[in-house]
Amino acid sequence: MNFDTLIKRENTHSMKWDMMQKNYDVAPKDGIAMWVADMDFAPPQAVTDAIKTMVENQVFGYYGADQSYKDAICGWMSRRHNWKIDPDSIFTVHGLVNGVALALQAFSEPGDDIIIFTPVYHQFSNIIKANDRVVHTSELLNINGRYELDLTGLEASLTGNESMMVFCSPHNPGGRVWTEGELNSVVDFCIKHDLILVSDEIHHDIVFGGAKHIAMPLINSSANDRIIMLTAATKSFNIAGCLTGNVIIENLALRNKFAKVAKAGAIGGHAFGQNMCEAAYAHGDQWMDECTTYLEENSKIFDRAINQIAGANSMKLEATYLAWVDFSGTGLSKEEIIDRVQNIAKIAASHGHQFGENGKLFMRFNIACPKSLVIDAAERLQAAFSDV
Repeated sequence: MNFDTLIKRENTHSMKWDMMQKNYDVAPKDGIAMWVADMDFAPPQAVTDAIKTMVENQVFGYYGADQSYKDAICGWMSRRHNWKIDPDSIFTVHGLVNGVALALQAFSEPGDDIIIFTPVYHQFSNIIKANDRVVHTSELLNINGRYELDLTGLEASLTGNESMMVFCSPHNPGGRVWTEGELNSVVDFCIKHDLILVSDEIHHDIVFGGAKHIAMPLINSSANDRIIMLTAATKSFNIAGCLTGNVIIENLALRNKFAKVAKAGAIGGHAFGQNMCEAAYAHGDQWMDECTTYLEENSKIFDRAINQIAGANSMKLEATYLAWVDFSGTGLSKEEIIDRVQNIAKIAASHGHQFGENGKLFMRFNIACPKSLVIDAAERLQAAFSDV
């Protein structure tokens, strides 16, 4: 796979490129889209071939007989994550935000406090509020440019109204791969305070260097009566548009509760999505290895350039393709930072305050694009902040 190939995505209904002018006032003709978390790469050939086969068969009816799809998921989790799962534990949902929503409805009540660690993926907060639950935030500690959990502070803030924790592993936007010790502490915390633990592990395949992602159920098997796993092929293989994800629940009682809510919401199969995901999981190992190597090099190029800007620091990525840049040392306000990124550098990047108040002087940049665009973006940012 040649990840250096520039794929023109304008006028293809690409949210990332066709919505950047509306949302950021950055035109595709002279700007760079680095906001939405999808890649500017073609997916594995097996995925494209799966769609071609569907077209050739001219059958676009209801999807069924999903055993091969589930087997592909089980095979991937076993090969890549040393995690053996029961095919019957897999629920297919319309993306992982949908999975979070269903978990909230199945395992909490309106008015319950739901714990999240900020800064974090902004849709967690949005979907908690939309389901009439209360967002209970625990701010991550920024220790020398690396996030750490503050479970002591979180415990002191508890009111007894908490019923669930939504945890991001690996972390978006900080790029952390949580250690086994940290994950143990999270599980122990949930056991102690009788919390359902929803673990969103959508970025678990994109891990760099010596970091090792561990699936939450492998931390403490006795805690599987409270663990709800969220996984997907969509971030890994750049097929987010297929709106297909998985909720994996090992405990039978929790599985039955979730099944009831999914049935009430008429959650069903997606022929294109499930065929794409099956192909990716069954045949995507080499593509994934090559993509991860390419993304790690992109992160090094981007970080080296950003860290030359006075007062700026790009957190070292252990996972994901989402660079999280701290501009607090520049002395600029949130508005001034955004102005320089959008209006001078002409880059559409995610505003840090969306991820939590403690992210307001940060910006998130998607570096899953050809290396030439990463270099171009880095040079634009250096120029935009050259007078700081």
